[in-house]
Amino acid sequence: MTKINFIEEAEAMRDELVARRRDFHMHPELAFEEVRTSGIVAEQLNQLGLEVQTGFGKTGVIGILEGDKDGKTVLVRADMDALPIHEENQTEYASQTDGKMHACGHDGHTTIALGVAKLFAKHRDKINGRIKFVFQPAEEIGAGALAMKDDGALETPKPDISLGLHLWNTEKLGTLGIASGPVMAAASVFSIKVKGRGGHGAMPHETIDPVVCAAHMTTMFQTIVSRNAEPLDAVVVSVTRIISGTAKNVIPSEALLEGTFRTFRVSTRDMVTERMTQIAEHTAAAMGCTVELDIRHGTNPVDNHPEVTETVIDSFKKLGKSEEDFFYERTMGAEDMSVWMTDIPGMFFFLGSGNEEKDLHYPHHHPRFDFDEDVLSMGVAYLSAAVAEYILEGD
Repeated sequence: MTKINFIEEAEAMRDELVARRRDFHMHPELAFEEVRTSGIVAEQLNQLGLEVQTGFGKTGVIGILEGDKDGKTVLVRADMDALPIHEENQTEYASQTDGKMHACGHDGHTTIALGVAKLFAKHRDKINGRIKFVFQPAEEIGAGALAMKDDGALETPKPDISLGLHLWNTEKLGTLGIASGPVMAAASVFSIKVKGRGGHGAMPHETIDPVVCAAHMTTMFQTIVSRNAEPLDAVVVSVTRIISGTAKNVIPSEALLEGTFRTFRVSTRDMVTERMTQIAEHTAAAMGCTVELDIRHGTNPVDNHPEVTETVIDSFKKLGKSEEDFFYERTMGAEDMSVWMTDIPGMFFFLGSGNEEKDLHYPHHHPRFDFDEDVLSMGVAYLSAAVAEYILEGD
């Protein structure tokens, strides 16, 4: 069987990839609003001869590329949504929608996945099994993957392997972030309302001060990290907002604490939840306040399967990558790629997209975020090579 030269075929698409990415970038759409983007995706997949299904999770698109022989089903996932950020870049392809921009690379992810679909559509006769392309809405709010799954996106056919990538602007162009096990965190948010008894700021003895109570809670929550979590188990607990009061001389009746916590293990998440609840309730009781808690869990950790990770790394090495090209990224950031990987062995890798010489190194979610577009053909090559390990004979 003639092998596919992934680098050569991906590089031949470069101009097309850049043009498509720039079009997506100029027309950003927020979570569950990706009507234009999903329409283009569906049209492109139809033109490539894939079986296309739309309407999953409102704006999600699925494209199935069947091979000539039976075999495994590999899920390839790309996210499509943008962010509510005003773009500050002065490029010819800057966002044309005020207050919205692609500041996390999703325009690149969607473009790369379409490139992978085009590459393998040319080689359908070499495929044993199928590729299930999932173009997902609403990653930025952590809701799109679950919405698609609830609509049956993992059914008929159910994937055997799940693969995805994330452009990573803090790393050098073309480097690859690989790690087995958890690489992105479970994300939870909390809202805690502390109720006391308000009064005059000059007469605190006649009040029950919820602000002091909230301050004690804020400090005590950090003991969850320092005294309850295992020292080698990464945990972040952040109170990000404390809202209370209307005047300088009035002790308020209520205080509101809001924030987030991140963990690499579901069991640790459960521990943080239990301890946060205990601390809030007991601190409030000790200070004469009452408390209402609302703790909500979002995404699970993105947990790379060891065997899949090893296979994907081998595919990169076949393309000439060596140890100096790899970085071992773990981040407390969250990603709903975890939904696709919960029951399906998978690998989610990072692809360096930054280039300081071109001033393309601003971090994700920054109003000047942009990446080196040479990464697009690289992404097509690397992701295709990873997929090939499961569906091509001899690869």
